[in-house]
Order: sequence, then C-alpha cells, then structure tokens
Amino acid sequence: MYHRFGKAFYYFSIFIFLFLLLYFYSAMSEQVIYNLGESESGGGRIGKDSLFYGLIGAFILFNVIAIFPAKMLETKTHQKMHRIFPLGDPYRDYMLTWFYSFGGVLNVSLGIMTFYFHAINNQEGISSDYFNVFFYLIPVLLVVWIIGLVALFVGKAKQLKA
Repeated sequence: MYHRFGKAFYYFSIFIFLFLLLYFYSAMSEQVIYNLGESESGGGRIGKDSLFYGLIGAFILFNVIAIFPAKMLETKTHQKMHRIFPLGDPYRDYMLTWFYSFGGVLNVSLGIMTFYFHAINNQEGISSDYFNVFFYLIPVLLVVWIIGLVALFVGKAKQLKA
C-alpha cells in the first residue's frame, strides 16, 4: 500500500524536475556559471547545452540505479530478493516505498541543483543567498533516506532472526 505513495511521489518528482530543467534551460544564457568564484570573471563557466545534457544524463543514471532494484523486486526476477522479501511481507512494501521515494528524493535534488544554476546565473532576479536553505537540503535528505534504509535492514534482520 505504501509503495503506491512512493511511486506517486517518484513520478511527480520526475515531472517537477523536467519542468524546472526545461523552464530554466530556456531562461539561461549560452554560457552558464556553475560555481561562484571570488574572481571578477564570476567563476567556472560551461555551455548551456553541456549543462542540459549533463543533467539529463545524471537524471537517467540516478533513476536507473534507484528504480532497477525496486522493479526487480516487484516483478520477482531476482529470486534471492524475492525469498528475502516475499509477497505479503510488510518489509517488502517498506523496501519498495524506500526505493521509489529515494528515486523521488534524487529527482528533487536534481531539481534543486537546476534551481541553483538558475539562481547564480540570474543574480538580478533571484539572489542565491535567499535560497541557501534549499541548497543545504540535498545532503540532509540523502542522509535521512540512507538512515531509513539502515533502519529497514535492521528491522528485517530482527524479523529473520525471530
């Protein structure tokens, strides 16, 4: 049941990331600043198309890595995972929820990175100082989700031991 909410969050995060990426891609100049340097040149620069295709590549890679184990568990193609997490086991639902929500968190993180690139390239419209909380949100979310995975494995180990 819970993994349906995880799936909904995952698919919604795909939509949000693609919307942000396409919207900010259209607003960026041909040369995009990807870090704020102390020099007068403004920091490192990369081509608009290179940044776009790099973010799309990271998006595809992260989604394949995050969703592949969940799809293997759902379709029962990996027998060892299916033996550990059989149908009807509550931890199976929790693991599927974790995988889908982790994919969603990765997509949200990529969306925040896209917003960061837009903020540092559009300083007259948006000051990146106002949104520092969002930029620090990426590692916090990842750490919380990794701790959740460890908690799931500990709970499953206790269930298998009993």
